[in-house]
Amino acid sequence: MKQLNTMLACFLVGILVTANAAAQKANLPDAVPAAVMQRIYDSVKTPYKYGLVMVTDSEAKKMDCPTVFRKDNKWYMTYVVFDGRGYETWLAESNDLLHWSNKGRIMSFSDTTDWDTHHKAGYLALEDYTWGGSYELQKYKNKYWLSYFGGNEKGYEAGALALGIAYTKKSPAKVHEWTRLPKPVFTATDKDVRWWENRKLFKSTVIWDKEKLTGYPFVMYYNANGDSAANNIKTRWYERIGMAVSNDMIHWQRFKQEPVMHHSKGITGDAIIQKIGDVWVMFYFGAFWEGRKDAFNRFACSYDLVNWTDWKGPDLINSSEPYDARFAHKSFVVKWNGVVYHFYNAVNQKDKRGIAVATSVDLGKSTLEFK
Repeated sequence: MKQLNTMLACFLVGILVTANAAAQKANLPDAVPAAVMQRIYDSVKTPYKYGLVMVTDSEAKKMDCPTVFRKDNKWYMTYVVFDGRGYETWLAESNDLLHWSNKGRIMSFSDTTDWDTHHKAGYLALEDYTWGGSYELQKYKNKYWLSYFGGNEKGYEAGALALGIAYTKKSPAKVHEWTRLPKPVFTATDKDVRWWENRKLFKSTVIWDKEKLTGYPFVMYYNANGDSAANNIKTRWYERIGMAVSNDMIHWQRFKQEPVMHHSKGITGDAIIQKIGDVWVMFYFGAFWEGRKDAFNRFACSYDLVNWTDWKGPDLINSSEPYDARFAHKSFVVKWNGVVYHFYNAVNQKDKRGIAVATSVDLGKSTLEFK
């Protein structure tokens, strides 16, 4: 009888916890107040540009999309490199977030007939999203995970591009090839594809929301190109950010019909998620918006991971230096020991691409330059 009463008590506690969580979700506001948005901006702004921290070893290569994490008291960065054939994913290491050394590839060309043989642009998943937190990668089912976009046609973002998932049981700080699922989890030709994603799928980011605000533990944000730019060569490229969800990191389903972040013109893409207090922050980039010809970094905020309030104030990062004179975009933001580091893709007027960083305090200037 005592065991039965204990089981019944646990069952009732479980019901109460579930009910309270559901009530909390139901009471979350759709919009974030302007005063909170201003507070977030003041917390994340980085007015001091340190400069380039990673460049390629050849003018023929383009470096892009930093993801920064911490492991065993060191910092690591994954990034992608385009060399004329397609994208590969690389790993770099640092002791201080300012000086980086390349370690090698973790997702390479396949030389097969696989769907992703010529493109594997990877983005680490399940990172601690706490602002000023550990920035460590979490294991799920004893594996580290990443999402990536891939394709089997040579050329800069050429051909059909789809979203895949990869994992490893080894340390993410060690150079080795990650294991890829045999098929993409999303393509632009799926039966349930939405209007804004029926051409090409691009960068994705996956968080582990253990509170299950969406009803699922794993939430993916990704940008894609769709109908609004079809057959219109006079219109600049359009991309928007939408959502997907999963219970196991392998089987995914699209979430909502409409994108969760978009603008009337140009690109809205490359979301990265962190949480500051009770506010979720989406760092993303914009490009070619109405009245603009540049690329720049912005942010939006949410209480529920679904409804996002866009910041209307100044850019977080935009072009101001020779090394980022053409584009200054694609965020990864870290707060460590009281200093905010905003990593971004810097593109000069000759279309040379590298990784730069801006900071919340003046840490001097980098001496690194493009090759």
